[in-house]
Amino acid sequence: MVFKKMLRAFGVGGPSVDTVLATSTVLPGQPVSGQVHVRGGDHDVTIEHIALSLVTRVEVEGGDSEYNTTMEFHRVVVCGGFHLAAAENRSIPFSFEMPWETPVTTVFGQHLRGMTMGVRTELAVAKAVDKGDLDPLAVGPLPAQAVILDAMARLGFRFKSADLERGHLRGVRQTLPFYQEIEFYAAPQYAHTLSEVELTFVANPHSVDVILEVDKRGGIFGGGHDVYHHFQVPTFGAEHTDWAAGIDGWLRQAVLSRAGQYGYSGAHGHHGHPGHGHRRSGGFGAVAAGAGAGLMGGFLAAEAMDEIGEVAEGFGGE
Repeated sequence: MVFKKMLRAFGVGGPSVDTVLATSTVLPGQPVSGQVHVRGGDHDVTIEHIALSLVTRVEVEGGDSEYNTTMEFHRVVVCGGFHLAAAENRSIPFSFEMPWETPVTTVFGQHLRGMTMGVRTELAVAKAVDKGDLDPLAVGPLPAQAVILDAMARLGFRFKSADLERGHLRGVRQTLPFYQEIEFYAAPQYAHTLSEVELTFVANPHSVDVILEVDKRGGIFGGGHDVYHHFQVPTFGAEHTDWAAGIDGWLRQAVLSRAGQYGYSGAHGHHGHPGHGHRRSGGFGAVAAGAGAGLMGGFLAAEAMDEIGEVAEGFGGE
């Protein structure tokens, strides 16, 4: 599928840009490519540059308030200056690599509710810049991310929502100014002890850091608290491990037990996330088994992407 979005720059009679993406879905670390078609208006102009940027919606916490803002997190200039005659047509091919930490927006064709991602076209003419509209772009999970999501679904966790929070995780090598939280409702076998689980991925070409944050319910002996676990998954080849068994083993030891001290200990980063200095629980990497096909079985299917104009409007916040 190919998305098209026409940008009429600088008013009536100005140049127009039609950015065409070669694919509607990419993976982190993969190239996204296409063509930028430029058509001259009713007079000659000098194009200073054409740039493309990845933008998304990020939640920002400031004091006692929270708000959503549109954030650009990757930008490439696809061409420098050139003269564009009236009514002239030009096509500029482009290809750039998605950042490895790009958040996941779709899992096996199902859009994750709360996630928005797009490619913005920027056209500069005579010191003026028109950033135009957005072409939506879906980002699928890496193999390592897919097997962890599959493990969560096989354990009975149901997808709740996903969002991006501005900040950095202490003790995790992170290049983007935000991180993704994928929230799940508790699986039935854990529901009496925990209320929900948040899953965060931080990927690179070799491995994916996986952070589980469990909201543990309070009891008659004390209030509730968060429990963390951090482990790494090879970016490719992780499908040969039974990650569901490992996650279940950690949950039963760290969450269902009274101690709750396995996995991460106390060092926290932004927004309550843990830092380095963790202990791994047993079970991860112990069983060789293919990842199941039930990845979406526990997910709540969200509505598909709206029309391009509605998606662009959604970048303005709730």
